[in-house]
Amino acid sequence: MSKILYIVDDNKNSDYKYEIEEDTIIYHYSINSSSNVEINMNKEDITLYYYYNNINYDDNELRISVNHNKNNTHSELYNHGVNVKNKILTYYVNGIVPKSSSKCICNQENQIINMNNGKSTICPNLLIDNYDVDSNHGAYIGKFSEEKLFYLMSRGINREDSYKLLLNSYLINSDSIDLNKIERFIKEIDKI
Repeated sequence: MSKILYIVDDNKNSDYKYEIEEDTIIYHYSINSSSNVEINMNKEDITLYYYYNNINYDDNELRISVNHNKNNTHSELYNHGVNVKNKILTYYVNGIVPKSSSKCICNQENQIINMNNGKSTICPNLLIDNYDVDSNHGAYIGKFSEEKLFYLMSRGINREDSYKLLLNSYLINSDSIDLNKIERFIKEIDKI
């Protein structure tokens, strides 16, 4: 059984530091906020799933570092943002594996959807000092594809509702989420 944490930031800048010693899932929802996150994986044979979802209206950034301090640690980071206005949204995402840690898995997926002409940047970094590590990263900045919108619209859903469906599936990306804990975030999606 994994430990599950929920965080909802609303118009604030926050620093978070986690000392992970068991399998953990973190759902982090951010509304127009900047976050600085440090995660230390301090026990062997543990797994971290970190889901960061944000709605951006002003200039904000996410800075996250995951430190694989022990052998056989596994991290999966999923960072999804929606840059609503013509503002700046930046992700600095670091996966760090020192030479003393082997057999680690360090993966990250980073995506920002620009609703208008905002300026978005993703800096995915894998700082790996050990050869016995499996690591991957990806970054996408852009808009929802016209093919997805067309598919939904061809099923009788208007463009605005199609966009809302895509936003919901993009920002609330798990069936196991306790929706009551992120009610404020869900209401914010409806405002977009």
